[in-house]
This record gives sequence, C-alpha cells and structure tokens, in this order.
Amino acid sequence: MNIRNRYAKVCLFLWILGMCLAVHPIKAQSVIPVPLKMEQGADYFFLSEKTKLYTNLEGEEARLWENCLQALPVSLKKGSKKDVRQVLSLLITEKNDRLPSPESYTLSVTPRRIIICSTSGAGLFYGMQTLLQLLTPSGTGYSVASVEIEDTPRFAYRGFMLDVSRHFFSKEFVKKQIDALAFYKINRLHLHLTDAAGWRIEIRKYPLLTDFAAWRTEPNWKKWWNGGREYVRFNEPGASGGYYTQKDICEILEYARQHYMTVIPEIEMPSHSEEVLAAYPQLSCSGEPYKNSDFCVGNEETFTFLENVLTEVMELFPSEYIHIGGDEAGKSAWKTCPKCQKRMKDEHLANVDELQSYLIHRIEKFLNAHGRHLLGWDEILQGGIAPNATVMSWRGEEGGIAAITSGHRAVMTPGAYCYLDSYQDAPYSQPEAIGGYLPLKKVYSYDPVSVSLTTEQAKLVYGVQGNLWVEYIPTPEQVEYMMYPRILALAEVAWSAPERKSWRDFHARALKAVRELQAKGYHPFDLKNEIGSRPESVKPVAHLALSKKVIYNSSYSPHYPAQGNTALTDGIRGDWTYGDRCWQGFIDGDRLDVIIDMETVTPIHSVTAAFMQVTGAEVFLPESVTISVSDDGTNFTELEHRTFEVTKEIPIQFTDISWKGNATGRYIRYQAQAGKEFGGWIFTDEIIVK
Repeated sequence: MNIRNRYAKVCLFLWILGMCLAVHPIKAQSVIPVPLKMEQGADYFFLSEKTKLYTNLEGEEARLWENCLQALPVSLKKGSKKDVRQVLSLLITEKNDRLPSPESYTLSVTPRRIIICSTSGAGLFYGMQTLLQLLTPSGTGYSVASVEIEDTPRFAYRGFMLDVSRHFFSKEFVKKQIDALAFYKINRLHLHLTDAAGWRIEIRKYPLLTDFAAWRTEPNWKKWWNGGREYVRFNEPGASGGYYTQKDICEILEYARQHYMTVIPEIEMPSHSEEVLAAYPQLSCSGEPYKNSDFCVGNEETFTFLENVLTEVMELFPSEYIHIGGDEAGKSAWKTCPKCQKRMKDEHLANVDELQSYLIHRIEKFLNAHGRHLLGWDEILQGGIAPNATVMSWRGEEGGIAAITSGHRAVMTPGAYCYLDSYQDAPYSQPEAIGGYLPLKKVYSYDPVSVSLTTEQAKLVYGVQGNLWVEYIPTPEQVEYMMYPRILALAEVAWSAPERKSWRDFHARALKAVRELQAKGYHPFDLKNEIGSRPESVKPVAHLALSKKVIYNSSYSPHYPAQGNTALTDGIRGDWTYGDRCWQGFIDGDRLDVIIDMETVTPIHSVTAAFMQVTGAEVFLPESVTISVSDDGTNFTELEHRTFEVTKEIPIQFTDISWKGNATGRYIRYQAQAGKEFGGWIFTDEIIVK
C-alpha cells in the first residue's frame, strides 16, 4: 500500500470516528461528583423501550426500586438472568475490595449491556444517578458511552441543612430539593425546624407551638426582626407562618427514604427559643413572654417539655441523630435566676457554661436511652462535651478538631466554606444576603480533613455539610438560587477522592449542571455570568507605604487580625468579604487609629483607605475620617477631615475614602470613627500612599 492511500484511509477513519463521537458524545466527565475510577471506551449502549431490566433485588428493597426506576426516561420491561443483550442489570453482590461501603457501586456499560453492582440498594441508587447523568438523547432513545466505573464515597455523611424557621417552605418544595440533592449523592437533609422566627413541626402534646408559636405578624423575617418580633394565633388577621403536620413529616420522610436520604430534625435548645417561651413562658427564667431566649435550666418543667417534644420527634424520625442546636446561648438570665443558681449549687457546677453542659448531658442520656445519638453545633463543647455526642463544627474547624481529639465524631461545616447564605458573586450584582463572599471555587477548594489530624483521627471526620440560613432569603426561588450550584461543589468535596478533583474540570461540569437544573425547573445562580472577585484583590498594589511600619493607637480585633501588624501596608487588598483574612476589623473605642512610619520625610500626594458596609453583620462605613501628617510623630497637621451620614438603607457597599493634594511628612495618621447611632465594626484592607 502506498503512503498516499494509507494516509487517505487514516483520514477516513478519523472522520468516521469523529462523526460517531459527534452523534454519541462520551459524557463520563460530566458526572458530579466525579467517580473514583473511570475508564472510557469508544462504543455506546442504546437505551430504549426495547431494553430489558433484570435485578436480583427482593422484598422491600425491590418495591423501593420501583420508585427509583421512574427516574429513567424510558420504561423498561422485566427480563431474566439469561438475557445478555440490551439489558440493564441491577445486582446486589457480596462485599469486596471494589465495594468497600454500602454506598459503593460499580457501573459497566458495553454495547451489549449495562450492569450496576453494589452490596446494597443505596449503592445501586448512586450507580443509577451516575447512569442518569451519562444519558444522551439519541433518536428514539438514549445513548450511553461505554465506560467502566468503580466508585465509593469519601465520607459517610454528606449533608445539606435547610432553615425552614426564618421563612417557611412547603413540603412540596422540600421534596423537590430531595430530588436534586439525591441526584448529586447528598444523603443527609438537616431541617432546622425551630427558632425564634417560628416553630415548624406539629407536637400534639403542645398545641400552642403550632397554633401560636408558628405564626408572626410579618412574613418577611428582616422586617419582623427589626420590628416588634411578636407572634399571633394562626387565625388572627395578618398571621404569617406555617408548619408541617405530622402527616406532612411522614410524607417527606417516605419521599426521602425512596431517595436513600436520611432527614435529621433539629429542635433548638437551650437558646433560639423565643417562640417557645412566648407560648409557654413558664419555661423561661422570668416566667414572662418576650423576656428571654434561653430555656430555664433550673426548672424541671423545662426537661419535661423537652423530653415530651423529643419523644414525638423520635416517633416520627427514624434517623440515628437528633440535632439539638446548642448554639449561641446568651446565658445571662441564668446568672441571676434563683432556679438556675440552685441547680448549679445542687449539681456542683462552676459556671453557666457547665449549666448548659448539664442540659446537653441530660438530653443526650434521654436520647441514648431511646437508641438515638445527639448532634449539636460546636458550642456543645462548652462546659464539657456529652459522652456520645457528635459535633457539627460551624465556627471554623476548631470545634470539630477539639471533638475529634477527644474521641468524638465531627461533621465539618465551617462558615467560611459551607454557609451558602453568603454572597456567591460580586454583592452589587446579587440579591441582598447576610454578608460574606463564598464563590463556587472557594466551596470546591474545601478539604474537611485538617492537616493537623493524624490518620487515625481523620477517621472521626464523619463528613461535611452545607448550610442555608434564610433570614434574607424569603422565596423558594431564592433558596434554589443560593443552593445551586454551590451545593454541587460540596457534593464533590464530600464524595470524591481529593486526587480526583480538578477545579477547571468541575467548573465545566457545573456550567452544564446549571443548564440541566434550569431545564428541570430549578432556579440556580447562572454561573456563566459570574463576575468574580473584587478587582482590587486580584493582584498586589504598589505604593509608597508598602512594608512600612504601622503603629496602632487602637488595636484591631483578634477575631479579624488579617495579617496582623503588617496587614495595612502589605499591598494585599481584600475581596468581597471581611472574613477573607485581608480585611482588618476594628470594634473597640473609636475604631481605626493608626500611624504609618514612612522612615523619612516624604512628598505625599494621596492617602486612601477602603471601607465596607454589610449591615446584616453590623459592619458600617465610618461616620468621620481624619487624615494627618507629621515630621516628628507627635505634632500632626490635619490634611482632611470629612463626615458622612451612615445609614442602613444601603445594605452592602465598598468605598474608598481619600485625601489628595500636596504635603510632606514622615508620619501619616489615619483615623476612622464609628457612628453613634449604629456603632458596629469598621473594616479596612490597605492604606495606600502615593
């Protein structure tokens, strides 16, 4: 064969191959979360009404799978074990090295058949979700690229928390989210059922919880919180709220079971309980409504109430864990309450932290006696953690690490990576949020296993969870906007091995997933229009004061130190959030008062500092700014003094406050004072001198 003919045949082969791939694209890389092992072939399987289904599932598992199979875009006729062509096989098999977990699965696609294997129905379910993501419409059916997949989850707990207290969402909406969450292999739905804004679950022994504590005078949480914060009976004019009946809960739980998802209820205690204490004020320290937010731990009736509530909750929810909150207790009333003080004396408790721990221990013992385990936010560590409790670490990772080092499980959910109520793009382009900036890329970058943990300790990292608090999210559409696609990034964090992750590859898959979610009737953030980081933060800024010494006349907060004493002259400017370790925060005294030592007398033409306002987080622009210069560091000449009207009308903004002109000096003083009306935090990221 001459070279010309050989070349022509090669070109023809490549053209034919290209046409085949154009008609039947290989889509394995579009799977979220990315599988552990995946080898692709060039052929495909054609799924159609002619495809037969064979499974060795039996009993309840087989009945459960009748619902699961409804997700397939075609109806399949039942086949037999003897069928070897055009068959989809779902097979339960023995545990082996390829299937180490009940949720592990293998998926094999050849031109003749599809086989999904697992040791449990859950694993088969996740294999099916992968298969569904691989399907491509093709003629009268669907094509699936040939592929061999071996997959297993990194963590057993892969969670999402939805706050249904601040704004209530229907059972239909919850079920809709279960569809999407399960599709991306999330297996825990944590419902925040109770909080000051409303009690959301029927407890038959305490009807006032749903007749009164579930209803308020204003549908919008922000307006209600900033107004009278009053509750009303369900039948009063203007009553706004809602709750799940026990029948509703059973319906949600059954739907979740069909999607191999566990629903975990949260009943808040001892704090975030204003709604309960308005309905049953005898459970508070004052004995009066609208006075306290914490249960009275010294009152035995408190424990009778909590145990009765939890009994009904456990009768409904089969979950291993019952979440009891435990966060942000004020505890101030306990310090003077005679009943609480007596309890502390009788139980030999040194302080109110130990009094909270007494409540947590006692509730845990009650749950354990009923075969359940206690899950709580990391404040349950205060005063000593209960023996069998699991900690959900939200204030960074420290609480989770402390729990793990003392031998307890932890679910990692630090706010910096897992709080989906933060802005996901440039705040000026987004609906109002509580603050912060958590883009998709940052969520994806999270690793729940701290480098400080040993290999053995790392086994106690039970998993990871994304949380959506809805104070500023009043509609179902906005809930979905904040959830998706960020929860998809967390799904891959929770499921996929770190070495299999690639941000560039995930971003492409997420763009496709957003389009698919939109086609299914969801309302995700449109990732293709993402603006991204604050332009000033992208690269360092050069200026005359770079690396110069900063003298602090008032100290920055230890909670927001940025890079410490060098932060304001390191050339690094902050992104869209004060929590990025570039913005330095001031809360004490008159707030910001610093002197930059330029080392020599220097000609100066401009001095600029940036400030932010995030009203939901009590971060405000300064009320006044004074900029001065000095040759000796003692006697200063004022260059600029400006005052500003601070208002809450603009919930978030970023602004530079500058002086421009001609001056000389060795020392530059920059002062920014807080307003008297709102006070709050002042944040700045760099003082730029030119």
